[in-house]
Parts: sequence; C-alpha cells; structure tokens
Amino acid sequence: MSNTPFQALACPLDGDVLHKNGNTWRCGVGHSFDIAKQGYVNLLPVQKKRSHDPGDSKEMVAARQRFLNAGHYRPIAEAVGRVALSHLASDEPSDASTDTPLSCLDAGCGEGYYLRELAKAWGEAADETTGGGQTLSLLGVDISKWAVLAAAKQGKQAGQQASWVVGSNANLPVQPGTLDIVLCMFGFPVYPQFARVMKPGGMLLMVEAGPDHLRELREIIYPSLKPERTEASQVPEGFTPLATESIRYSLELAGTEAIADLLAMTPHLYRTGAAGREKAAALEALTVTVDVRLSCLCRDRW
Repeated sequence: MSNTPFQALACPLDGDVLHKNGNTWRCGVGHSFDIAKQGYVNLLPVQKKRSHDPGDSKEMVAARQRFLNAGHYRPIAEAVGRVALSHLASDEPSDASTDTPLSCLDAGCGEGYYLRELAKAWGEAADETTGGGQTLSLLGVDISKWAVLAAAKQGKQAGQQASWVVGSNANLPVQPGTLDIVLCMFGFPVYPQFARVMKPGGMLLMVEAGPDHLRELREIIYPSLKPERTEASQVPEGFTPLATESIRYSLELAGTEAIADLLAMTPHLYRTGAAGREKAAALEALTVTVDVRLSCLCRDRW
C-alpha cells in the first residue's frame, strides 16, 4: 500500500480549484502560490491572519517534535491508526476501483507526527486488511508555518509523500466533498468546514484531553485546578456519533528536558505564571497521567 500527496486543493481567496504546474499551485482566476523548497505551500493569505506569525512558535514546534519522536504518545498514535485504518479498509471507492485514492486530512497537523504514523501503519498493513493496493493521499494543514515546515522536512526524511499546507481550519483550502477521513488531534475543530470538505459517510476522528490528562503537572504549575465541565457536548450538525473510547496510561518522564518539552508543547506554558514555570523547571523526574478521549463521528450521507 502506498501513500501520495493530496491534490484536491482549493484557492483560499476564491475557492476555485487549484492546479499544480511545476512548483506552483494556480487557480483559474490567476492566483498563484509557490511551493517552498522544503515541499510545503502557504495557503494562508495575509488578510486572513490574526497576527504576523500565527500558531505555534518555532520553539513550541521543536519541543513537540522531540517529545513525540521519543514515543511518549505512541499509544495514542496507535489507537488513531487502528480506528482510521479500520474505516479506510471498509471504504469502497465510488468507481469500484483501487485507482481512486482514499484521502485523509490532519486538521491542525502540527509537526506531522500523527499523519506520519498513520502513513507508516498504512504501509505496514496486510493487503487483506486494507483493501489490496489502495493508495492513501495525505494532507496536513496547520496555521503555524514552523509546524508545517517541520512536518515537510520530517516527512521527506521518512520517505513519505504528503501535501503540507499552511492554512486555517476556519477556511480549509480543500475542495468540497473530497476527504474520506479527517483527524483533529488536540486541535480546534471547525465542524462546518469539516462537513464541507468530507465525503458523505466519511469519518471525523478527534482526540481531546480527558479530565485527568497531565493532572500531576497541572497540580504543580497551578495554584488550584478548575472543576471539570460535566455538561454533555452537542453533536455537531451534519455528523452522527459512532463511538468513543478512552486512552489512559501512566507516563514516566526522566530528566528536565523531557518535562520542559511537555510543558512547552501545551497551552499550559502560557496559562501558568512565572512561579508555576519555575516549579516545573526544577523537576528532574515526573510521572503524569495521559488521559484522552478518542471520538469518531460519521459525516451524514444527505
């Protein structure tokens, strides 16, 4: 089984189909977007940025890259791969042919860890499990140029093909009804956009922090913890819930760098005060609970 870059991109300015010509993506109106030498394209227009350098900083991306590549969240990646491949294996191409690739978007891909792990799992899966020689086309979108740059570099080093795009979940530069599966890993879901770009019957796979996620770290860096919200979440319009599972395990971190990387890759770095950051910096070992919720929703077929 092979993977290939996702091609059904759309112009972020007018929604027109983008066509690739050499190292440039261009729409029919004439808007053009150059592919950087690292292999990614910036489809986040200046007028749609809320800041000069939106999204995760270069330092946050580097911290997340070190932490994830160390395998600390591998059980999460394995669970995502298992669920995603099960759905993709049951997805029948519309023309009953393996010539039409299946497609997957990681919306808020960060430095690309989960998409790379999915591509690896796809490549290692047995033919009878994944539907023969079906190709999987991959797209990673993130608002941080530093994240997409890191994703493109690592993807190339791993020999995996994907399209890496600087863009926003609020205005996904993707043609309507073209995605079989969308991943949203600890991200900011924009359900109307997800519904627009997904095929009917496609799967939205979300990973969100559970009530005890990183509790031990939070107890150290915050004076007190806020009570967890208990109200039931609303099912987004256009989707039907399929299943939810919990992934929970203890994670032992040894050394100040691993602990610092964990803090730096989360929003807690900016939410805590100087005193909390100092307490975290003084730690030489820490055992934290990883507690996440894996939710699967089906894109309605109407």
